[in-house]
Amino acid sequence: MSETQARIGYGFVLLLALASEPQTKFLIAETKTATPPSETDDQQEATHSQSPNGYREFVPGLTDGGEASFEMNYIPGSVTDRFLLSLRGKRLVAYLVWPNGVQCIFSCSRSGYEKDASVEDVSSATLTLKVSGEPTMTDATAPENIVAPTIKGVAKVGVPLEAVQGVWAGASDITYQWKADDTVVAGATSSSFVPKVANVGDVITVEVTAKNDDFTVTETSVGTSAVVA
Repeated sequence: MSETQARIGYGFVLLLALASEPQTKFLIAETKTATPPSETDDQQEATHSQSPNGYREFVPGLTDGGEASFEMNYIPGSVTDRFLLSLRGKRLVAYLVWPNGVQCIFSCSRSGYEKDASVEDVSSATLTLKVSGEPTMTDATAPENIVAPTIKGVAKVGVPLEAVQGVWAGASDITYQWKADDTVVAGATSSSFVPKVANVGDVITVEVTAKNDDFTVTETSVGTSAVVA
């Protein structure tokens, strides 16, 4: 019996771009669910007076790309909120990137941006995009770093530093490697690192490596200030 290839959707990324600038992609932050474009095929009736046995006949017509919808955490006035509010009447290109690197790319326009607030639940919003033309499903692509990795914390002996992986599109696995003055620190491969006395004066960086089934990409954070005692 073969092992299932099923995966959860955790790690998908939605990027939007104006059709006039398709390579300038904007991250839609804190998305929670994605409903990709769903095709429907028109059926045109072709029944005539000699249709066999009195059954109606149909021929396939045009295909409608339907809509795509995305639920997200709603943060009023955030960069994402202001961007989505600015999209009325604009032609867009959407890039829905799955963790294995496969992308669904489609032309679209905003058809709905509905916000919801509740006393008890997290505020949410739903973005609905009307698909124009035929969506494209790519082969697996290399992970793309959308927001660069950073280091959180104070560079001081005994004080933990935390790697913030940034945002990656098309990554199913993230690994870390810490460096001191560009030299690999043996065994320092977790998401945190505690400088030692030997690191006094060193600038600490972390390499973040994103992987999917076919590709590996590495980005290095900006360095800390020199470690102090």
